[in-house]
Amino acid sequence: MHSPLMHPRLFCAIVFAIGLSVGAPVIAQPVGNPPAEYLGRRIAVTMHYFGAPWLVRESRDREEEPAKLLAALQIQPGQSVCDLGCGNGFYTLELAKLAGPRGEVLAVDIQPEMLELLRQRAEARGVNTIQTMLGTENDPGLPTGALDLVLLVDVYHEMSRPVEMLAAMHASLKPTGRIALVEFRAEDPTVPIKPLHKMTQQQCLKEFEANRFKLVGQFDELPWQHVLFFARDDSPLPATSLKPWSAKGSAFPLRATGTIPLDREE
Repeated sequence: MHSPLMHPRLFCAIVFAIGLSVGAPVIAQPVGNPPAEYLGRRIAVTMHYFGAPWLVRESRDREEEPAKLLAALQIQPGQSVCDLGCGNGFYTLELAKLAGPRGEVLAVDIQPEMLELLRQRAEARGVNTIQTMLGTENDPGLPTGALDLVLLVDVYHEMSRPVEMLAAMHASLKPTGRIALVEFRAEDPTVPIKPLHKMTQQQCLKEFEANRFKLVGQFDELPWQHVLFFARDDSPLPATSLKPWSAKGSAFPLRATGTIPLDREE
């Protein structure tokens, strides 16, 4: 890592991350005593809404290539989709474009401050097809059997009650509905994110299969993230075998310009 004195933006990001870890209270406290681990994985703490600017940082398009992910989702006009753990709506606003005026976009977060930031961004852009919903750590409040797609971008690993949340997602899907799980690759040491905020393909598969989901697709063309598609285990969509990610032949160099893993736990 270069000296912060040589890179002011990186220095600001470091100070910001330190500020999050030592001075910011968590707004949405866990319900009861959530598990510290699930199926061998330590559960990360939810990012505080003070971190919202990092979600819309200028470098994100270069680092994560979100346009590729949006295309891979194959959202059709008129569909009902959910951005679960939407934050301030980096992806929500794009989902609204894809679903169109006849579509339905649900934006769920456990922090009301994040939802307010999303409302402000949507209003400024004249977008009025997004329904914001305040969820809890164990219930996102999704409608039953209504959704074509649930998008989870870098958020599942922070869910303090994954079993309850996966059950709610399972119930929300149409028979052909899908979950798009997006997580930073734990197999790749060049991805500049703290290990607690990454997941391996195998861990993702283990947790979803244990909760009545099957793998129905994957997209491996993002620089830093896995994209795995899951459907209900009783879905007519055909199951597919996992294609393991490998660093061999990867065309993506390390591009950590301005990106700093947020130290939210320590």
